[in-house]
Amino acid sequence: MAENSSNNIKEFWAELPRVDEDFLGSIRDWKNIQIAADDETIWLKGFTEEQSQASEIHQLPNFLLYELRDGLLFKKEALVPSKKVRTGLLWTPIDKALKLTFPAFNNNYFGINEKVQIRLKESNEERPVIALLCNMNEIKDIIAALPKFRLEKIEWTLIDDHAFFIGTPLLSLPGKTYWVKDGHLLPSGFDFEFKNLSIFLQQKYNKESDGWLLWDENGNYLSIRKTDFRPLSVSSFRLTEKSREWN
Repeated sequence: MAENSSNNIKEFWAELPRVDEDFLGSIRDWKNIQIAADDETIWLKGFTEEQSQASEIHQLPNFLLYELRDGLLFKKEALVPSKKVRTGLLWTPIDKALKLTFPAFNNNYFGINEKVQIRLKESNEERPVIALLCNMNEIKDIIAALPKFRLEKIEWTLIDDHAFFIGTPLLSLPGKTYWVKDGHLLPSGFDFEFKNLSIFLQQKYNKESDGWLLWDENGNYLSIRKTDFRPLSVSSFRLTEKSREWN
């Protein structure tokens, strides 16, 4: 008789102390997860096997993952159960149970406007880049030698002693590249720790959609108006460079 494949589907539960609840923000966008609580413990269930192996949960402090078998909770690869499954819990989808909060402001790393303490984390997903931040002194000779057609689809603005270019195809210049997500410009290889946070941030800090929010790896942002950008040309670059020298 063929084995029932449904019997091979593993069901995972987890628990962590209520005092560590804030750390669950890193998996808030895993909408398949259900969450419940008793006096001292947060309970979670519904993890896929892939999620049970993900770094996001294994980095959580005091997080215990179990496999559910016949009403008993077993730690990974354990032969003896650790405890019986909890009953009578009120389950809620994790993205509904955990509310997003926005912390206070400070000065940002460019020294302009504000920042918000939102964390970014490394991402393995490859994203097409759309923007480039370069030190002016490192690129001034390169820009002067570029043919006009290479500059035609690029706009740029000045941020302190850096040139910030946006447009494709990007110029082959030394600097830091960025990709776009919901009006945010994020460093290549990084994404928001809470992936569904980007739209909320746009609604809060860029309501008119008249600019870009430029982020660094530490979760600091700079708001740049789209009207601050101008078409790139050798002459505009040289004039800006001269004005910097005069100042």
